[in-house]
Amino acid sequence: MKKFPKWLVALIIVLVCVLCIFSCCKNTYNSLVNLDEGVSEQWAEVQNQYQRRLDLIPNLVSTVKGYAKHESDVFTQISEARASAGGQINISDEVLSDPEAFARYQQVQDNLGSSLQRLLVVTENYPELKADQNFLSLQDQLEGTENRITVARQRYNDVARKYNTKVRSFPTNIIANMGGFEKKTYFAASAEAQSAPKVEF
Repeated sequence: MKKFPKWLVALIIVLVCVLCIFSCCKNTYNSLVNLDEGVSEQWAEVQNQYQRRLDLIPNLVSTVKGYAKHESDVFTQISEARASAGGQINISDEVLSDPEAFARYQQVQDNLGSSLQRLLVVTENYPELKADQNFLSLQDQLEGTENRITVARQRYNDVARKYNTKVRSFPTNIIANMGGFEKKTYFAASAEAQSAPKVEF
């Protein structure tokens, strides 16, 4: 039986090791890309639900205005909150890696939610408004949208947690750092959310 030269055996071993390392790095990188895309997909769903809420507001406000003409300060607040949020519904994915920008985005959305709650509290003073079918339909749609926002934010947090865990785990963190994969920011409850407002219909 013919023996292989030692240099050839060493070369084969080195090539096998290089191929194994390459395969491992490729698989790790591709899994990071897959998780990053999952985070972006969930982020788009959060923005989609925020847009749905933003689109419902003018109809809700105009319906309430018909009954509560002298509540102009509430209408002004909600218009300002909507205008502020209007320019920030669809923002780039880069905000997910910037905690300060993410906090500003979340604050704008929280302000809009608070304004909507104030508008709904105003409706308590107008029993005929609470009986209006258009208002009831809009109120149901808004409630459904707020629930969808909550679900979308939770799903985003779930995929962001999986992504962040992978990015920070060893040895994946080495490839993540080389590939420019950064930790994503989570949605957190606002300070106002710690005490739920009492709204009765």
